Amino acid sequence: MSVTKETKEISTDQVNAQTIALIGNPNAGKTTIFNALTGSRQHVGNWPGVTVEKKEGRLLADSKVHVIDLPGTYSLGAYSEDELIARNYILFENPDVVLDIIDSANIRRNLYLTVQLLEMNTNIVLALNMLDEAEAKGIEIDENTLAKILNVPVIKTIGTKNQGIEKLISSSIQALGQSREPLTVDYGQEIEDEILVLQKAITEHGELAQRYYPRWLAVKILEGEDVILNDIQKYPNIQTIFTLREKAVQHLNQVFAEDIQTIIIEKRYGLIEGVVKQTVKQKKDVQASVSLSDKIDNVVLNKTLGIPIFLLTMWAIFKFTFVIGDPLIGYVEMLFEWFGGIVGAMISNELLASLIVDGIIGGLGSIFVFIPPIFTLFFAISLLEDSGYMSRVAYIVDKFMRSLGLHGKSFIPLLIGFGCNVPAIMATRTLENKKDRMVTILVNPFMSCAARLPVYVLFAGALFPDNAGTVIFSLYILGIVMAIIMAKIFKKFLFPGEAAPFVMELPPYRVPTLKGMLIHMWEKGSSFVRKAGTIIFAVVVLIWVLATLPWGVEYASQDSFIGMFGSAISPVFAPLGFGSWEASAALIFGLLAKEVIVGTLGVIYGVGEEGLAVTITQMWTPLAAYSFMVLTLLYVPCVATIGAIKRETNSWKWTGFTIGYTLALGWIVAFIVYQGGTLLGLG
Repeated sequence: MSVTKETKEISTDQVNAQTIALIGNPNAGKTTIFNALTGSRQHVGNWPGVTVEKKEGRLLADSKVHVIDLPGTYSLGAYSEDELIARNYILFENPDVVLDIIDSANIRRNLYLTVQLLEMNTNIVLALNMLDEAEAKGIEIDENTLAKILNVPVIKTIGTKNQGIEKLISSSIQALGQSREPLTVDYGQEIEDEILVLQKAITEHGELAQRYYPRWLAVKILEGEDVILNDIQKYPNIQTIFTLREKAVQHLNQVFAEDIQTIIIEKRYGLIEGVVKQTVKQKKDVQASVSLSDKIDNVVLNKTLGIPIFLLTMWAIFKFTFVIGDPLIGYVEMLFEWFGGIVGAMISNELLASLIVDGIIGGLGSIFVFIPPIFTLFFAISLLEDSGYMSRVAYIVDKFMRSLGLHGKSFIPLLIGFGCNVPAIMATRTLENKKDRMVTILVNPFMSCAARLPVYVLFAGALFPDNAGTVIFSLYILGIVMAIIMAKIFKKFLFPGEAAPFVMELPPYRVPTLKGMLIHMWEKGSSFVRKAGTIIFAVVVLIWVLATLPWGVEYASQDSFIGMFGSAISPVFAPLGFGSWEASAALIFGLLAKEVIVGTLGVIYGVGEEGLAVTITQMWTPLAAYSFMVLTLLYVPCVATIGAIKRETNSWKWTGFTIGYTLALGWIVAFIVYQGGTLLGLG
């Protein structure tokens, strides 16, 4: 019977909005399997209440079957958001099948998650993925014996080559609606006696037995997991179970020298060791041989060469991004200018033409002009991620980042911030710990993005012609220093506690597939258009209104609302050395995008690009110009970044906090620069 026919028959008789959930260790190829199962029938969102990415789709073989991609996790403990999300989904959403993706080359470590799933009475199908890598290491796995021992279907796959996928789909569909005996780990007589006592009390309680599988809950209570203990406290008549736990712990502590949780973990690994001995054979001594990944790591993880190689790699990525992206930006700008000219010529009403051309078309243009570099950057980053190199980067810089109060993996989003803060903030999703993610998001706007560079080039070139490069470099360094200082403060006062342990697997190097990189690029980049883009569009229209009203005034003049507002707030910036309404209005427009500051000054001063530099030298002092650049660096990030912060924090409170503290900090630092420089006679 073919897969298609079998799928159709089962769909008709059994399947009614049934769900397959994918789970597995990081770097086990789960995303590749998910893409093979769902194709383009998928979408990306967030899990409710958190910013951990949620991917879901429909099975290609049967659109009635819902497929959920759970966060990658090594276990189902309660030590990270990812673990809690995966475990709670399996416990409380009751997926019909859990597809456990295993890295065949690291089966011993991966089976720990499998054992935990089976203890939860989960209906699983086991996918022995990356079989080619296991075979390259001389590892042979007897899938039939493994299936008999665990009492689950076991399918060999190579996700990147689409091998075994049809059989995996067929087995998963066959498993829908089925149930199996849960795996029972023998924890030894002493512990088993206490488990039975707790299990009986849970079953008699009724409500707990309906919510949890009784034996699994008894084991978790005995382990003393805080999340479980806090959850069951809300149930009535629960004190009996807590009393039984106290007696059990007291008894077991007298019997064993180690704590109960350690003993339970060791018993699970003991079972895994027995399973591996019966099902896995090693053709050769892999440990004695040096794999290609080991040879590469000897170079890229070298204490002396590691960071220079990484910097060279990142330089190459940014070079690639802007070599490919910059010409495309020009075409996008030309397209919208051309389209705006045509539309403007067709509309006789001046106000309506301004709204559509300057507001709507111009607004959309300001969105789509970011697409080429962002998608190109994400394509290049996907290449590094899929190849396995990005994991090495976080490992290399972890010690330095930890001294700053940040996680090693925070380095990647911060580095991306030098290109654009929007994808940089989106890249914080790779941080499992919420505190690390929040700190990284809050300081990321200080990474001087490419949009600020035109402002630096204009003022430094005009007023510091002999030292323009040094001046611009100093601004980049200032942004880094401010990020370090604020990260220290935030970790101490807002997000106290130790940084999350840095345990990152160094997966073997792999040749990325073009399809996989394109899918990852689209997943990361498309959300920029959907989410941040809508906010940019709304603000563009708002600024057009402010620049147009009241009726009859010159567009973006001092008599317009934006000019009036600039005049009203200009005294705030007077202590910083630039108290003119023109500078204030330019900063307001800079909220849209920092490079707009240059265009705004050109419009207000009534000069082109060449004349603007001359005008700057006549109306600004070098100290005031440097103070202005400092404020441009540090004050409120652009609306696209604000939108990304709102999306990733899922909180208007933290978005508002970012706006407020960056504005205050920018003003204070610019004040110190200007007033300090004046006292030193540099004005």
